[in-house]
Amino acid sequence: MNHPQFKAAVVQAAPVFLDLDKTIDKTIALIEDAARNGAGMIAFPETWLPGYPWYAWLDAPALWLPQYTQRYFDNSLEYGTPQAERISKAAKDNNIMVGMGLSERSGGSLYIAQWFIDSDGQTISQRRKLKPTHVERTIFGEGDGSDLAVWDTALGRVGGLCCWEHLQPLSKYAMYAQNEQVHVAAWPSFSLYEGGAYALGPEVNTSASRIYAVEGQCFVLAPCATVSQDMVDEMCTTELQKALLKTGGGHARIFGPDGQQLHESLPADEEGLVYAEIDLGLISVSKAVGDPAGHYSRADVTQLVHNQTPRRAVIETAPQAEKASAPEMPRNVEEPALPAMAGL
Repeated sequence: MNHPQFKAAVVQAAPVFLDLDKTIDKTIALIEDAARNGAGMIAFPETWLPGYPWYAWLDAPALWLPQYTQRYFDNSLEYGTPQAERISKAAKDNNIMVGMGLSERSGGSLYIAQWFIDSDGQTISQRRKLKPTHVERTIFGEGDGSDLAVWDTALGRVGGLCCWEHLQPLSKYAMYAQNEQVHVAAWPSFSLYEGGAYALGPEVNTSASRIYAVEGQCFVLAPCATVSQDMVDEMCTTELQKALLKTGGGHARIFGPDGQQLHESLPADEEGLVYAEIDLGLISVSKAVGDPAGHYSRADVTQLVHNQTPRRAVIETAPQAEKASAPEMPRNVEEPALPAMAGL
C-alpha cells in the first residue's frame, strides 16, 4: 500500500498589519519560497490576513472601536474577491496546498477562519472557528458544527482548528473520529501578557499542539505568527500596553503522530519557515497503540453527539420551482440540511 509522503512548511512570521494587499504580497512570497524548497503544503497562522487584533486585549472596546473597527473590517478577506483569487492562483502556480488563516469578511460580520486550497487552486474547504476566545467575541462571530470537518485530499485526510479550539476536548474528539491525518493548528503568537497569564504562553500552547498529535495520532502543522515592532508601535501607545504585548512570540512547530517534534525550532523573534517530511504510513504505528475514537474507545460508557447541521440566520423557503430559477444563496442564507447526529 502506498501512503502519501510530502514535505510540509509552516509559517513563523508577522503580517503587514492591517494591510491586506501587502500581506498577500508577503503570503505569495512565502508560498513561492516553500515551493522552491520542495514543500507540498504550507500552513499559515490564525488571522494571518490581515493580522491578529491584539488591540482588543490592550484596552476597553470604547477606546479601540473608533480607531480599528473599520480598518480591520476593510482589510479582512472576502472570498471571491480579486485578493482571494491572488492566493488561489499562487497555490496553483506553485503546485502547493495552502492552509490559510484569515479574518473572513462575510456581509457585515467577521469570522476567524481557515481556508484550505488545493494545489490546483481549487477550494477544499472554508471553515470558521467554532467559538471565538474571550475578547475575540467583541470582533468575530461563531462557526457551527459543519466546521468540525476533515476532508480527503491527495495529501491525506486534512483538517484544522484555531488556537484554543485545541483546548476543547469534545471538538478535538469530533475531529479524531473522522480519521484526520494532517492537522493545521493555527496560532496567532505567544507574546501577550508575558509573565502574567501562563495559559497564554508558549509552554501551554505548543503542548496543546503536541497533545493533539499524540491523542489524534496525526501530523500537526502548527504555524505561529510573530509580533513585529511595527505592530507594537501601532497598538501600544502607553507604557502599560508596551508591557502587555511584546515583539516576537513565534513558536511554529510540526509534530509527528507520536508527539515528536520533527524539526529544529526557529528563535521566537525570527521570521521564516520550518519544514518536516511527512509520511502518513507512520500513523498506523501510533494508532495500533491507542486509537481514542476506535479500538481504544468505550462507546458503551461515553459517546459524543456531533451535530453537523449548518446554522444559518436566514432559511430560504421558496417553492421548488422558484428555487430552480433563483440565484445561488450565499453561505449565511443557505437552507440547512437535516441534522447528522452520530454517537462516536
